Amino acid sequence: MTDNKNLIVAIALSVLVLLGWSLISERFFPTAEQPSTRVEDGRVVAQQQPASLPTGTPETPRTIRDRAVVLRETPRIAIETPSLRGSINLRGARIDDLVLTRHTETMAADSAPVRLYSPEGTEQAYFAHFGWQGQNVRVPDQTTVWQASGQRLTPATPVTLSWNNGAGQRFEIRLSVDENYLFTAEQHVINASAAPVAVSPFQLVNRIGASPDPDSWTMHVGPVGVFNGAADYENNYPDLVQDGQRRFSTTGGWVGFSDKYWLSALIPAQNIAVDAGFRYFGTIDSFQADVAGQGTVVAPGRGRFVTSHLFAGAKEVQVLETYQEQLGTSLDKAIDWGWFEWFMRPIFGLLLWLFGIIGNFGWAIIALVVIVRLILFPIAQKQFQSMGKMRALQPKIQALQERYQDDKPKLQEEMLRLYREEKANPAAGCLPILIQIPIFYALYKVLIVAVEMRHQPWELWVKDLAAPDPLTPVNLFGFLPFTPPSFLLIGILPILVGVTMWFQQKLNPPMPDPVQRQIFGLMPWILMVVMAPFAAGLQLYWATNNILSIAQQQWLYFRHPEMRMKPAGPTTPSPSPAPSLAKEGGEPRGRRKPKAR
Repeated sequence: MTDNKNLIVAIALSVLVLLGWSLISERFFPTAEQPSTRVEDGRVVAQQQPASLPTGTPETPRTIRDRAVVLRETPRIAIETPSLRGSINLRGARIDDLVLTRHTETMAADSAPVRLYSPEGTEQAYFAHFGWQGQNVRVPDQTTVWQASGQRLTPATPVTLSWNNGAGQRFEIRLSVDENYLFTAEQHVINASAAPVAVSPFQLVNRIGASPDPDSWTMHVGPVGVFNGAADYENNYPDLVQDGQRRFSTTGGWVGFSDKYWLSALIPAQNIAVDAGFRYFGTIDSFQADVAGQGTVVAPGRGRFVTSHLFAGAKEVQVLETYQEQLGTSLDKAIDWGWFEWFMRPIFGLLLWLFGIIGNFGWAIIALVVIVRLILFPIAQKQFQSMGKMRALQPKIQALQERYQDDKPKLQEEMLRLYREEKANPAAGCLPILIQIPIFYALYKVLIVAVEMRHQPWELWVKDLAAPDPLTPVNLFGFLPFTPPSFLLIGILPILVGVTMWFQQKLNPPMPDPVQRQIFGLMPWILMVVMAPFAAGLQLYWATNNILSIAQQQWLYFRHPEMRMKPAGPTTPSPSPAPSLAKEGGEPRGRRKPKAR
């Protein structure tokens, strides 16, 4: 076995890691209908009913209108934080106008901020709502106009929304927001009537249509949540269209919708049991995530309240980890790291640390490569030494192959003997490559799931490390006025990956089999095409790693010139074999015995 055969195994494993790992075991959860309550003898009794339309959800399709017009038609209070800007609709108590001020739609200087929420009746409507259901009591609905205690919701100025139903019950929602993306809602019910009332609080997030981001095996996009301590990525939009709803009974956790970089999640109190899940309303193509609390009987002259949270913003790792500690729930599971989270999180943490020092994610990736190469230096050195010995042994190996070309068992025996005598190990080159595979895959996942990498430039033409390299010689680097099709859009970085891989092959021992040698000769250019659609940051990592590998291998050959493969000289004719004997003890064949005279 040669180093090239081991390289075949390594490349096969690389392809398996990049294209596989998508088959995971299915997890099933019992479904439950959303409970409602009634009062019997002063007690609240839960009864199972068919799933009803929670208050706050539109029941009929609406005409799509301009957002600015819709916003002007309803009474509102402003939302202003360092991370968010928008407004709360006092009709229905909806948070339905929200943009993320730290993130823009494109990299253009005049690009608008990313819009997360939009009011009902506009394109891609998306909103959050807090409300109540009840028995024999008038509760607020989507047409209710609330009174606000202030004109602006900021981190320093919370706002209380209030509404009186005219029958002795007063409903209040005290809203506060922090400097990032977390809203806190305290839902109060005050019963000033002479009879007890039963109410059940709920929270919901509703969006018209599915996310524009694609769902894939590498990254979950769609309905997501943590139920009873376990993250669930098995729900998607087609499932809801088919099933209508999926319900979970859980204590703690959260539920919501995850886009590639953005998240809208409802976080109930972590110490009470709730009914949570997802619904689909086909008449309006609406998807909903909601949480329904347990029914509560409010006695005359008393009040009850429940506290919940709403996350509406970017899936920034450090922010999610802060909320995880603050709220006691795994909100960081909104990022689908996959099976190798235990390995990817440290790689991402190191990359963020390097970015904090250097200030540029491209150079941080290059610094990450250098650190990895330094850690693996002793192993890589042994790899190159083994490859150097194998390269120097090529003339002897070729001689053995010619001598025993018709006797494969003998050839293997002689090659193993040669390896033992020369202390060469053909398998020594596999370990560094295998160690690089999880690092490479970890960076691949980081580049596609981490919003911190979005719109991060490197130098020159690379303006977004999370996007493919845009500069290609196919259109003469943009001088020709056309955009090549995707399969021809091969940028500078993937070309550099292919060239450096080809040069690495030239430094390694050639494969003895001509067919295998031709296949491996095509491998750099095949991978160049395959790598073209990948993120530029991943291509930068691979190209830098190849360049450092070439430099280390050349340095080793410089220090040990005997490891370089000597050019093949003229073939020395083998001596003529001794004439065989015609029979035991007889004369050599071909010589005649002299005749007797």
